[in-house]
Amino acid sequence: MKKIALLFVCLFIISFAKAQENVITTAVPFLLVAADARAAGMADQGVATSADAFSQQWNPAKYAFAIDKVGFSISYTPYLTDLVNDISLGQLNYYNRINERSAFAGSFRFFGLGNIELRETGDPNEIPRVVSPSEFAFDGSYSLKLSEKFSMAVAARYINSNLKVASDTGDASSASSFAIDVAGFYQSEEIAFNEFNGRWRAGFNIQNLGPKISYDNTQFSSNFLPANLKVGTGFDFILDDYNKVAVNVELAKLLVPTPQNPDLNGDGTITPAERSQNNQNYQSIGWLPGAFQSFSGAPGGFSEELKEVTYSLGGEYLYQDSFALRAGYFHENQDKGARQFFSLGAGFKYNVVKVDVSYLFSTSKVKNPLENTLRFSLTFNFGDQYDEY
Repeated sequence: MKKIALLFVCLFIISFAKAQENVITTAVPFLLVAADARAAGMADQGVATSADAFSQQWNPAKYAFAIDKVGFSISYTPYLTDLVNDISLGQLNYYNRINERSAFAGSFRFFGLGNIELRETGDPNEIPRVVSPSEFAFDGSYSLKLSEKFSMAVAARYINSNLKVASDTGDASSASSFAIDVAGFYQSEEIAFNEFNGRWRAGFNIQNLGPKISYDNTQFSSNFLPANLKVGTGFDFILDDYNKVAVNVELAKLLVPTPQNPDLNGDGTITPAERSQNNQNYQSIGWLPGAFQSFSGAPGGFSEELKEVTYSLGGEYLYQDSFALRAGYFHENQDKGARQFFSLGAGFKYNVVKVDVSYLFSTSKVKNPLENTLRFSLTFNFGDQYDEY
């Protein structure tokens, strides 16, 4: 049986990326997909929004500012719904504020690619062999307030990718790696203005820093993890005791080096040997040097580096902290993946239960795998509530 190439699966999953030489692709891209409906409703924002049970993916430092002592959440995201009905992303989260200053949290994320039928020949009568590739990540975090307004957190993550398909000459062992996050979050006291009160928020998160992942334990088939830097800020307009409007802006950049021009000789012709050598040069870059090179190694210089920065704008209206409406816009340069979309969302809270939903509208010529997809999240909060200050 022919071995099913990992590249085929990866290209299927990140089908929104354009086939260009300098588009950055990584292993386990499911780590970057917004799993919860609240963040998805604000165009994949979360690094500087107010704390919730899903902060683990976006900024675990926010847990030190959580109002509820304990939170548990579950989310479900269908994937590529226009093509198949059995690919999905699920996530479980749990956090606990230990005391006024600190909190710990954990999450489990599972990405299932459904059932894939494999045949050795093109005979439709052949009984297929069915495989179910999947990936998952398990992580934990600890957050600590360094002052009344600022907290930091560290997170550790184990990643397992079971996409390799066994053949007569090879095994189907899964690939794995580990990564760490370093995050910070700032939240000001409530400030009195003439017509309303307000609160500033800001945050950063350096995510998925760790060794490259390899499916056959060789240097020249290893893949970078989706290490990235997120920074953002937001402001809460506290209009009265019942109504609040939050606005947020967020920037993100992959901490992965840009692929270089394979025309090594500069003669305008790319030979197979040049392409192979260029690929080996890229694969030989270590994950830590690659993170630093991600700020200066683009073939097009600084202008191309700017193209690799995505931005999103989002807003959230809250009524009595029980009903929410959300909207957002996400933009990625058309030469770097072309993800561009609007999102809408809503949330409802009754007692200790909170339900969130979101919907995505693509505005790009490149089809988004989450287009026309409803995402759902369910949160339970328990225990005493903390004062914000």
